[in-house]
Amino acid sequence: MILAFVLTVAQAMILLAISPLLVGLIRKVKARLQLRQGASVFQPYADLVKLFRKEPVISTTTSWIFTATPSIVFSSTLAAGLLVPVFISHVPLSFAGNIIAMVYLLALGTFFLMLAGLDAGSAFGGMGSSREAIVASLTEPAMMLSVFAIALTAGSTNLSTVVHQTALLQGIVTDPAPHLMAFAALFIVTLAEAGRVPVDNPATHLELTMIHEAMILEYSGRYLALIEWASALKLTVLLSLMANVFAPWGIATTPEPAALGIGLLVYLVKVAGLAVAIGVIECMFAKLRLFRVTDLLGVAFILALLGLVFFYILRS
Repeated sequence: MILAFVLTVAQAMILLAISPLLVGLIRKVKARLQLRQGASVFQPYADLVKLFRKEPVISTTTSWIFTATPSIVFSSTLAAGLLVPVFISHVPLSFAGNIIAMVYLLALGTFFLMLAGLDAGSAFGGMGSSREAIVASLTEPAMMLSVFAIALTAGSTNLSTVVHQTALLQGIVTDPAPHLMAFAALFIVTLAEAGRVPVDNPATHLELTMIHEAMILEYSGRYLALIEWASALKLTVLLSLMANVFAPWGIATTPEPAALGIGLLVYLVKVAGLAVAIGVIECMFAKLRLFRVTDLLGVAFILALLGLVFFYILRS
């Protein structure tokens, strides 16, 4: 019990600590590729501290939903992160749910964020909420199908079981073709769920292109800090899912100190590599028109579905 509690707290602290760093790393990569110096990779930490020190300004037209949403979004995202193996394959809270629980914990935060966008009575908030509803309805099925392609190999939808069994095979997937399709689908879903280019641009406030930023325009102070931290945390959880479900190289399969240290180091390298890849992609591609986003997410769903179909074809 003590070991499980320590591992749970350690995983939560790691996710909370590195999530702003990954956002700063993406910004730094983009700046360097654009021949700019760019801000420090630690700038997101300073931004969060500044926001936590400011008093929030709340509209008189809002209800309890507006003030409760930041805490709900932050806590549900962190809870989803505790179901994903990070540096050890057997997550202590794995008994609490599987991939379906993780997806709907993330969806819970998205749902309340959409309600908050509508609750403020802003035209921009309503516009962003309607757009986010379209994106969420397309990303959730693709996310679940992409992980199911790996779950079929392990015979379980529990993420700890999937990662542990794949790690015992030295991180080698047994069906490369369907797993690559599923990985590509999950990567597209990650870009959409995290509000990254080409689906959304977190650095813009143009009313015709905003999705995530439109829903949080009315937030300030500590409420905005929680939402920004939760957004970075969501990106980290999805990167962790890709890194450890599809390539669990180096992850600890036993709670020995040496194995845990190696698992943590390898995990940091993998998620940093994925963050760099996102930064490169954001420099290579422009944001898609809103009506083309559904086409991209449709491609993700089809790739995930093809991964499942190819799995059964190769096993038959």
